[in-house]
Amino acid sequence: MRGHILRMVCAMLGLALVAAGCEKSRVTEQPTAPATAAVESASSDSARDLLIKSEVETAVSMLREIDAKRRQGAMSLDQAKTLGADLLRELRYGADGYFWADTTEGVNVVLYGQKEVEGRNRLEDKDLKGTCYVKDFLAKGKAGGGYVEYWFPKKGETAPQPKRSYVLLFEPFGWVVGTGYYR
Repeated sequence: MRGHILRMVCAMLGLALVAAGCEKSRVTEQPTAPATAAVESASSDSARDLLIKSEVETAVSMLREIDAKRRQGAMSLDQAKTLGADLLRELRYGADGYFWADTTEGVNVVLYGQKEVEGRNRLEDKDLKGTCYVKDFLAKGKAGGGYVEYWFPKKGETAPQPKRSYVLLFEPFGWVVGTGYYR
């Protein structure tokens, strides 16, 4: 079953990446001039916004399928959450896209396998501007999904950089799932 779900997710992610690649090539084939640089940057951000929203929706659809199997009696809630976390932890898109999940109480479930973070309550964590970004994740996720701006270090680095993320609540597990890009 796990292999079937992973193949399904890979197929959906492949389609999203093909669509994003088509959008990127359409935008970059136009001539670049200084007067249009700001417009192209905004267009690029819009395309990236669309991509991360689509990727989170795809990840949540994977969790929905796992929960459907749980409701059919194939596994317990704890088993479904464990499977969901394991798959989400390994799920990737593009060159360096990854996902994370926090419970609605702020406890991290998945953050690219960082064992010192997973299982820890991040509700009061602040970025370098003083923003409690996990509180923002939870608020946007519970409100039906949305974008959050904050500062966070890239994987393997310590210096925070500006980041924009999309988050969405997966209610059956009580998780807010997200991904983002660095600006």
